[in-house]
Amino acid sequence: MPETDHLIPTESTPWLTLKAVQGVTQDEQGVEIDCGGPRLRIRVLAPNLIRVRLAPQGKFKPRRSWAVTRDDREWSVVPFQVQETATRIEIKTEALDLHIHRDPCRLECFDSEGQPFAQDTALNMGWRTGAVATWKRIEADEHFYGLGETTRGLDQLTKHKTNWTFDALDYGVLTDDMYVAIPFAIALRPHLAYGVFLNTTFWSRFNLGAEQPGVWQMETRDTELDYYIIYGPRPQQILSTYTELTGRMPLPPRWALGYQQCRWSYDTEAVIYKLAQEFRTRRIPCDVIYLDIDYMQGYRVFTWNGRRFPDPGKLIRQLAEDGFKTVVINDPGVKYDPDYNYPILDQGLEQNYFIQRADGKIFYGYAWADRSVFPDFLRPDVRDWWANLHQGFTELGIAGIWNDMNEPALNDRPFGDKGEKIWFPLDAPQGPANERTTHAEAHNLYGQMMARASREGMHRWRPDSRSFILTRSGFAGIQRWSAVWTGDNHSLWEYLEMSLPMLCNLGLSGVAFVGADIGGFAGNANAELFARWMQVGMLYPLMRGHSMMGTAQHEPWVFGEQVETICRDYIELRYRLLPYLYTLFWQAASTGTPILRPLVYEFPNDRKTYSLYDQVLLGPFLMAAPIYRAGMDHRAVYLPQGTWYDWWTGESYHGPTHILAHAPLERMPLYSPAGAIIPMGSVMQQTQERPLDELTLRVWAGTGEWTMYEDDGQSFEYQGGAWATTTYRVYPEGQQWVVAIGERQGEWTPPGRHVIVELVGIGQQEFEDDGTARCLRF
Repeated sequence: MPETDHLIPTESTPWLTLKAVQGVTQDEQGVEIDCGGPRLRIRVLAPNLIRVRLAPQGKFKPRRSWAVTRDDREWSVVPFQVQETATRIEIKTEALDLHIHRDPCRLECFDSEGQPFAQDTALNMGWRTGAVATWKRIEADEHFYGLGETTRGLDQLTKHKTNWTFDALDYGVLTDDMYVAIPFAIALRPHLAYGVFLNTTFWSRFNLGAEQPGVWQMETRDTELDYYIIYGPRPQQILSTYTELTGRMPLPPRWALGYQQCRWSYDTEAVIYKLAQEFRTRRIPCDVIYLDIDYMQGYRVFTWNGRRFPDPGKLIRQLAEDGFKTVVINDPGVKYDPDYNYPILDQGLEQNYFIQRADGKIFYGYAWADRSVFPDFLRPDVRDWWANLHQGFTELGIAGIWNDMNEPALNDRPFGDKGEKIWFPLDAPQGPANERTTHAEAHNLYGQMMARASREGMHRWRPDSRSFILTRSGFAGIQRWSAVWTGDNHSLWEYLEMSLPMLCNLGLSGVAFVGADIGGFAGNANAELFARWMQVGMLYPLMRGHSMMGTAQHEPWVFGEQVETICRDYIELRYRLLPYLYTLFWQAASTGTPILRPLVYEFPNDRKTYSLYDQVLLGPFLMAAPIYRAGMDHRAVYLPQGTWYDWWTGESYHGPTHILAHAPLERMPLYSPAGAIIPMGSVMQQTQERPLDELTLRVWAGTGEWTMYEDDGQSFEYQGGAWATTTYRVYPEGQQWVVAIGERQGEWTPPGRHVIVELVGIGQQEFEDDGTARCLRF
């Protein structure tokens, strides 16, 4: 069981805590408080965003060039009031009140109704050798979400989460440290929610009542306590502010939303040609084929195996002609073989780009390439070098990069031997010469900075086309640089079930473009498991099938005709939903909104949703209740308040209520709420096969609105205004239902198209879309 309990401090040195306030000074962004040596700095960055910093020794650290948050100076000045009384200092914004008690110094927040949140306990904030921490009260009926990549269900109350990137091979429901580390949590109770981001890249841990009921602790091995409080009151506002703070995902190319096929490994070009032919002959839509580590020469990064792939350029061109994009894997380990003519190694050694030990000797570890050295991606010049190496990929036509093993994942001896997982020495120097730090501060950023270098390289060498980046490891803000998948899962029902809360909590941590390996990476899926997983995978923002060397094949057609048909049907549904899905990606890129959502996101005042992890929402209008147990053809479904319609039959239900849904193997229960508007396209074999020349609007009677976003799906011209939006509304008027189509906005003009408006269960109308407004009555 991969845990980091060995990293948890075992010393019993007592905590030193803040004493009485000795003095207060104010400036245009907040206040600074002297506590008799230690200093507390409070910054008001937005009406709902407060930054809290504690310098136990009285001196605040300078900002790091690799900081994942916006500089305080980049925020507009926010009006706030400061009032001092004999017992406290009060800071009031239009969204919240912050009270700083004088003796001892401690913090508590209140919303406009006077409800407390983020209250320090009597222990408040403390420090001891090698650590700082804060303790806050868990309010009655308060629950916790986010915390990045966590395997322990949806609600994190009574659990703990360590933030330390780790090669979490064979992870399970008890695993703590994972590939991605994001020290951000959303606390929610009826009618109130807030987020807390612990702004440190050092080892940190959240203890959410696991050790002391009613108290949650944030601890880090940093020398300064630095965290942000983000008030809601709903999760939407929290994520909007959090992603404004840490960055938002770029809008991906449309093809990245299609089905993606991967295996370790499709190890020759003949296998790849055959794979592509199977997809097209069998009429199963697919947009992406991956090349895993066996395309390299001896696992040397940025090389090709001339025997297995004698003409990679021709292969990639042929795949492109058949509508497939090619994505290749890349690892951080550079094979150390100085007697081999390997320019990547020679350049890195010559320029001193690789991580060294504290004594100045180069660090070696064992990866796929056997004895390897590792670039210091914290240095801008190293990232620039790595980015330039991607030119060879782009010249061949590669459209995406898959960064793996970048936690970093390495052993103390060759992979074929029984060794121990290690990482770089914590005292290894990293970063640019004028800002030197150690791996203790840089560890959590290693995979993130590699992903950043990859994105910058692909953009440099493909400046007119959007590229796709995928990473296994990352930190807060990884959404700026890469999509994320949940690493090496298993072909077991438990991992299918686990994927839903994992992906939802990643979405609630600001990382919207996420997925899990469909069918499971390790082990052999059976036909039933694969069919059910493909149904769920249709909902994943990243829809990728992947499997491991030595396991049975996991392509959609290997399980027999029935499962092949099920896979085709659900992949086709995915492609039909692309107009809806692409708009969800635009929303995520614009506001930080998650694409795949737990029900608690849309229904935060409904207590029944607080631990409901096995039903999910794709955007606001499509709810799924997947089957994740063998042999099941029925399941209980919770329908929140409002009217809900069965996607398949049109039957209506009035919530809140529970129903028993029939789910034979070919059906995943799906529901839409009254007032839902879902734009759908035609079935295509790949996303660029044809323009959106026929649009079907599936509308459910009620009151609702949806704005559909469009652009060319490939270039960056949308950043200059080449986009279009159309707003659709449905509402009752007398005895009729009205579907109103607004005038198209923006500077991009889609091709002419035929529009079918289906008011489910009532009627259908059609028209030729010229971008003008119109009203349809049913």
